[in-house]
Amino acid sequence: MTDTPATPLLELADVTYRYPDGTEALRDVSLAVHDGRSLALLGPNGAGKSTLLLHLNGILRAAAGTVRVDGRQVDDASVRDIRRDVGLVFQDPDDQLFMTTLYEDVAFGPLNLGLSAEETDRRVHAALHDVGLADAASRPGHHLSFGQRKRAALATVLVMEPRVLVLDEPTANLDPRSRRQMVDLLRSLGTTALVATHDMDVAWELCVDAAVLDGGTIVAYGSREEILTDEALLHAHGLELPWAVRSPQ
Repeated sequence: MTDTPATPLLELADVTYRYPDGTEALRDVSLAVHDGRSLALLGPNGAGKSTLLLHLNGILRAAAGTVRVDGRQVDDASVRDIRRDVGLVFQDPDDQLFMTTLYEDVAFGPLNLGLSAEETDRRVHAALHDVGLADAASRPGHHLSFGQRKRAALATVLVMEPRVLVLDEPTANLDPRSRRQMVDLLRSLGTTALVATHDMDVAWELCVDAAVLDGGTIVAYGSREEILTDEALLHAHGLELPWAVRSPQ
């Protein structure tokens, strides 16, 4: 597309990663997300999706290849600033909720950046309002429902005002009502995003681009319409057509 910026906001180039036991989790992965766009990273469980996401803010480091955020390579010198720009939301919300109250959970990041109490308070209330939890600030995170905890974990990232959201299975284990709330919330944010999921309906609703990862390798990459309507491709990698594009039975 002629109006696509030359420098992607997120970029992986020939990334390979091996776990300490020698298992190759990613192999020669190249992928890009441009500012203002959203990419669905699709694949069955064990495909390497979560491993890929952990490279985007330096939690994991590639054995080969490069990871860049807005043209900056992720390394020891840049990782602190990059973690401000890349908001990573884990699949399990309890990985991000550990303080006495929800307010403290959401305030943790800004305070550790050295922001003032006043600016932190402004950001916390804005983030909690955005996720529909403004009235739960004084409650312990573990007292919230699972759906609320998923939204609370998102608030701990939104409070950092990231340039891009990286979401690991944002609707996993949610009941239908909570799933709809999460999808509507993410759509309303309008943020550049990379969404790792094996839920094809979520991918169809939230993303304009898609990539299929299987066995640690990108096997397909293109527009939402190109990837999510290719029944043979999806079935070959343990995925199904979204309901929106299935032929009437």
